[in-house]
Amino acid sequence: MSVPAIDVRGLQKTYRRAFGRRGHEALRGVDLTVPEGCAFGLIGPNGAGKTTFIKSILGIVQPTAGTVRVLGGSPEDPRIRARIGYLPERLHLPGAWTALAFLNTVARLKGLPADRAQSQRLLERVGLTAVEGRRIGGYSKGMRQRLGLAAALLGAPSLLVLDEPTDGIDPLGRMEVRGILQEEVRRGTTLFLNSHLLAETERVCDRVAILANGRVLREGRLEELARPRPRWTLRFAPGLDEAALVAAGFQRGNTEGLYHLEAEDPRVLNAALDKARGAGALLVELTRAGQDLESVLTSTLGEAA
Repeated sequence: MSVPAIDVRGLQKTYRRAFGRRGHEALRGVDLTVPEGCAFGLIGPNGAGKTTFIKSILGIVQPTAGTVRVLGGSPEDPRIRARIGYLPERLHLPGAWTALAFLNTVARLKGLPADRAQSQRLLERVGLTAVEGRRIGGYSKGMRQRLGLAAALLGAPSLLVLDEPTDGIDPLGRMEVRGILQEEVRRGTTLFLNSHLLAETERVCDRVAILANGRVLREGRLEELARPRPRWTLRFAPGLDEAALVAAGFQRGNTEGLYHLEAEDPRVLNAALDKARGAGALLVELTRAGQDLESVLTSTLGEAA
C-alpha cells in the first residue's frame, strides 16, 4: 500500500494579533489526503487559507493544531524537503545573478551537485535558453516564473508544490508550462497546484479540493465533482418543423436550429429523437451539458453560504 504524498489531519492555524485582540483563524480543522502520483488542485476564493495550507505542509508555517505528513515523514525533515520542489506565489530572485548562477545555488542548497549541463537542460525545458546569460533583474515577470519552475524541478522531486505557477505568463507560455507539468505527472511526480486560473487547473489536475473560510468544502476526482447534468444540447439542420420539436419536448435555444432537452434516462432521449426524425428533423450535433470547474466552485460556495 503506497503512502500518501500529503496527509493532513485536523490542521488548524490561528495568527495571533497584538494587544489581546482575537486572532485570525486561517485554517479550521482541515483533513486532506493527496494520493501519491496524482495531479491535485487546491481552489477557493481569496482569503480561503490556500497559501497558509501550502506553507503548513512545507514546514514554513507551524500549525496551531493538527498533524502534517508529507511523503511519509515530517515536512521539517531535511531528507523530506530534499524531495520537494516548491514555487512560491511571491517569488523573489537576486537581480544581479544570472539564471545559471541561481540554479547552481539552489542545487547546492538542496544538497545536489552543481551540474551546469543539468541547469542548461532545465532552462531549455522552461524556454529560457536565449536569456540564460542575462541578469535576472532584466527578466519579465513571466521569465521569472519560468526560472522559478526550473528551480522547483531541480533534482527530479517526488512532490511538486506550485503556488500560482503561471502568474504573469502569456497564454502560449501557459500551454508550455502545462505540458511540462503533465510530463512530470506521467513520470510519477505528485503535483500539488494552487491557481486562480480554473481552466488551467481543470486541464492539469485529476483531483480537486475546494477550500473556503479555512475549511475543505468538497474534495474528489474532477469527473465526480463535475457530474454531467441531465440536459442535452442538440443542433438540427435547417428546414425543420419547429412546432413538432416543441411538441416532442425540445426547448428552443438562442440560435436557429439549436434546442435543449431535459432527459436523464437515455430511453427518453432516444424517444424524443425518434419523434424529431419522424417529423423530418435532421440531427447534426448532440452534446451533454456538464459543469466546468468554475460552476462547481460557484455552486459549492453558494451552498456553503
